[in-house]
Amino acid sequence: MPQKARIKIVSTDINKINQVCQYIKDIAEKTGVVMRGPIPLPTKRLRVTTRRSPDGEGTETWDRFEIRVHKRLIDLGIDERALRLVMRVPIPEGLHIEIEMVE
Repeated sequence: MPQKARIKIVSTDINKINQVCQYIKDIAEKTGVVMRGPIPLPTKRLRVTTRRSPDGEGTETWDRFEIRVHKRLIDLGIDERALRLVMRVPIPEGLHIEIEMVE
């Protein structure tokens, strides 16, 4: 069974994720490496509800805030040249990438 690199990309900004995924796709096309993905994983929605008035008097009005955490998974065939190029991909602020070698 050939080895592959599993790349997990996590961010709150979907545009940053799509940009990095496109870079990785271009690298896979240039080097001829087999690529599966990007596979969208479930989006985590973190919600916070707070009361608008600080002292508790007046009408009961509430603010609802939400942050969405988007995730993508890419499986890339192992090639030394391709992995070097993936390591050099520019990573924007607020984006987390995890590269793991799997069988």
